[in-house]
Amino acid sequence: MLQSLRVSNFALIEELEVSFEEGLNILTGETGAGKSILLGSIQTALGAKTSKDVIRNGAESAYVEIVFEHCGKAVEEELLRQEISLDDGSVTISRKVTSAGKSVSRINGETVNAAAVKAVASLLLEIHGQQEHHSLLNKEKHLELLDRYAGTKVWKQKDEVALLWLDYRSRKAELLQAREDATNKNRDCSYLEFAAKEIAEAAYRPGEIEELEKEFERLSHAKALAGGVAGALSATADGAGETADSLINTAIRSLSKVSVYDSEAQELLSRAEEIASLLSDFNRSAGQYMESLSDSEEAYAEVSERLDLLNRLKSKYGRTMEEVLAYGQECEEKLARYADYDAYLERLEREYTVVERKLEEASVVLSELRQAAATVLSEQIKQALSELNFLEVRFEIRMERTDYSANGFDAAEFYIATNPGEEMKPLIKVASGGELSRIMLALKTVFADRDEIPTLIFDEIDTGISGRTAQLVSEKMAEISRSRQVLCITHLPQIAAMADAHYLIEKSTDGVKTVTKIEHLAQEQSVEELARMLGGAGITEAVLQNAREMKALAAQKNNRKKFI
Repeated sequence: MLQSLRVSNFALIEELEVSFEEGLNILTGETGAGKSILLGSIQTALGAKTSKDVIRNGAESAYVEIVFEHCGKAVEEELLRQEISLDDGSVTISRKVTSAGKSVSRINGETVNAAAVKAVASLLLEIHGQQEHHSLLNKEKHLELLDRYAGTKVWKQKDEVALLWLDYRSRKAELLQAREDATNKNRDCSYLEFAAKEIAEAAYRPGEIEELEKEFERLSHAKALAGGVAGALSATADGAGETADSLINTAIRSLSKVSVYDSEAQELLSRAEEIASLLSDFNRSAGQYMESLSDSEEAYAEVSERLDLLNRLKSKYGRTMEEVLAYGQECEEKLARYADYDAYLERLEREYTVVERKLEEASVVLSELRQAAATVLSEQIKQALSELNFLEVRFEIRMERTDYSANGFDAAEFYIATNPGEEMKPLIKVASGGELSRIMLALKTVFADRDEIPTLIFDEIDTGISGRTAQLVSEKMAEISRSRQVLCITHLPQIAAMADAHYLIEKSTDGVKTVTKIEHLAQEQSVEELARMLGGAGITEAVLQNAREMKALAAQKNNRKKFI
């Protein structure tokens, strides 16, 4: 449940800290006192889009902190998934918005993004305001609500349908493509044969382009290479006059004459002979290299032609030769299919039919589960609406078949007739604002035992209602609060009288600044606030007595003690 809220420098709120209680928490106050600001601060903490405009004038930042306690297993699992520790079963969500436009959210002290906050918050709290009431007019919402009511069996069946639908969609796309290809078979075969043949005849081998580019670079400088090697040979063997070869031979002959006299002279002779051998190897290799450059123009032309061929293939069939080869393989496979295309089409048709039949069967099961749930839900909503002063109401959930989707083939829509003799019509064509509020409340009553969200906030659920209807709505709110914590912003004394905890939101000014504050009301203070709601500015003893009687009657109807 929502244990506490702390707000600093948020709009008209300078500093505010409040603790909430179990059961029904009522928030009241004059129009413009700041009830919407308080709700906005909660929504901001829970990840709603916001801007630096929420920062109170003169402050550098706004801060909101919400603490939840007695959090359930689902919350613990979500926190574990996000690698956030659960602090003694409690969760603290905070958000700071700075004047620089930056926003930082934290869960139990860990910095998180908005998506993480919303994932955790969705398990802890729901806010129901006018915007959500109007979402009831969205037909797509009706199937979602029905599935939510139907529970585990429907969700498991939906998972099966969703997997089958993905397979069905894939096979349908493949079959449609194959049928389209069949009309272009002859033209395609000619192109595929040409492409496959051209790629195959190129006989490309891995790494060949790199080798060719290296050889192309070498042959591009063949003349310079030949000149450089020729100069080296001229200095070592083939030049006029003394060369390295002749000079080392002269050295060997000179050392040979004296090497018999001393071991060191013998060592020098051996080294000279090694140099002669190395020089001979060098001259031989240089000569062979010169011969290899003799036909460089022809080799250059061959390398250039080969590179041009491979680059042309890349320009036509892929960015790399690996992609070109893959495309060639694809062409060959498609040609193989075309070779026996009728059998290929028959196989696709057969596989598609099997998957479609499975999807149909699974969707039928899903639809039957929904229809059974719709019958029960319709009766329960009708009963709940009757208890909210829809005296002769009729309510149905009508199903119709649509195209296959991940949700099966069902579309659902709420139909209602609020007066005797009226024709049943779609909800969007019937309900007023007040009726939408009551229908949403009826839904929450029905869903109360199925939802696991521990805290609900109702923002002005009383829109468009009064009198006996207001009294019935208040009793419904109290009924919901028996199984979960409820916070309700209201203008109606009938609802406020049902409070387990009553809070007054007030706006005050000293002529320099204006602030919004919240106060937890004691028993007599709550009576006075009810009297204000009943009598406006003129609060008489009779009005006060009426307020006391309202609280006493509410306690009797609710069968539980108020303001412990």
